[in-house]
Amino acid sequence: MSLGPEVDQFFLIVMGSVVYLMQMGFAFLEAGGVRSKNVANILMKNILDSAIGALCYWLMGYAFAYGDDGNGFIGYKNFLLIDLDDSKNAFWFFQYVFAATAATIVSGAMAERTNFIAYVIYSVVLTAVVYPIVSHWIWDARGWLAAEGPWDGISFMDFAGSTVVHCVGGLAALIGAIALGPRKGFKTEKNEKAIRGHSVPLACLGGFILFFGFFAFNGGSQLSISNTGDGAAVGRAVRNTVLGGLTAGLVAIILDFIVRDKKFSLLLCINANLTGMVAMCASCNVIDSWAAVVIGMMAGPVFVGSSKAIFVLGIDDPLDAVSVHLGGGILGTLAAPLFNSDVGVLYNWDGTAFKYLLWNIIGLFVVLLWVALFCVPMFVAMRVLGILRVSEDVEESGLDIESQGERAYPPDAYSKDVALF
Repeated sequence: MSLGPEVDQFFLIVMGSVVYLMQMGFAFLEAGGVRSKNVANILMKNILDSAIGALCYWLMGYAFAYGDDGNGFIGYKNFLLIDLDDSKNAFWFFQYVFAATAATIVSGAMAERTNFIAYVIYSVVLTAVVYPIVSHWIWDARGWLAAEGPWDGISFMDFAGSTVVHCVGGLAALIGAIALGPRKGFKTEKNEKAIRGHSVPLACLGGFILFFGFFAFNGGSQLSISNTGDGAAVGRAVRNTVLGGLTAGLVAIILDFIVRDKKFSLLLCINANLTGMVAMCASCNVIDSWAAVVIGMMAGPVFVGSSKAIFVLGIDDPLDAVSVHLGGGILGTLAAPLFNSDVGVLYNWDGTAFKYLLWNIIGLFVVLLWVALFCVPMFVAMRVLGILRVSEDVEESGLDIESQGERAYPPDAYSKDVALF
């Protein structure tokens, strides 16, 4: 009996477990990026991403994405994992942690003023319906973007989720942030960000955990390790994730140093690194190392520029989640058919290469439209019903007490001799 399938299942469990650790990274990054009065609230939302995501992906998400029966648009078997072969449980786990990641992106952009009920609603919709169907289109062999294009042999390029995970989560985050409106005191007269998070060390810890998780996020997307060439493909994906991701951070801080106050921002560097790694997701398995560096060099300015533009437009995104995930996701989606070392435009400059590019552009547009068709009515409806945003009094006092009934940093935990700030 061949041990190949057993090894592949173990590979998916290990890689999925590391990707799951990214929930901790998001938790620390977001906790450091909000004020102390909202830390327990944002941590609770990160924990519930795991719980809600697991149940929704068990109930219907997996069936919509990879059900044994389906068509080009949707899968429709294995609801509640009924009749799912046990050999696919590891695959279900790996795909579940990706679904939970897409939902987690949104919580950062909507931090510090979102009603807890609204959070539960959008988390359910994203992990049960919106994300699974997009993943079916692109990652299931029957999906219309993967297998049913207008040209034979042309399929959508997105190895590890620049489009499927990050554009989906990033656009949902943007729509949610716009529907919510900015936090009180969002801007000062100098047009500088007036609201800062309470802990840079926590945010840095979260950033490092996310960097680590991306190695499994991208490398694990090979989905197997037992076949000839699997190890090389995983190694290539991880190498390019390192080069592209960390190059983006270097370029971003240099650019910011030149155009801003001659300072090197730690938080900007962290987010730019993440933007580069997001951009790597689509093509990290099929590009040369020099291309990874070039894409990273583009990702840095994409983050800096989009973050500034979003702020100038009056959109309040406390964690810069939209710039990292939507900005990096769009860049990665467009870069894949350009830099692919086998069929990319920059290597071939022929009709086939441009068909790949056009198909990625078409697919990106349709995915963004799909997300908007769900999220715009959902967030607008919650706003009209008065369940999207907390009251001004709750926002002023902090969501920890109102939603969780507990503080991340309770005053009575301090000595009476220590001044409280």
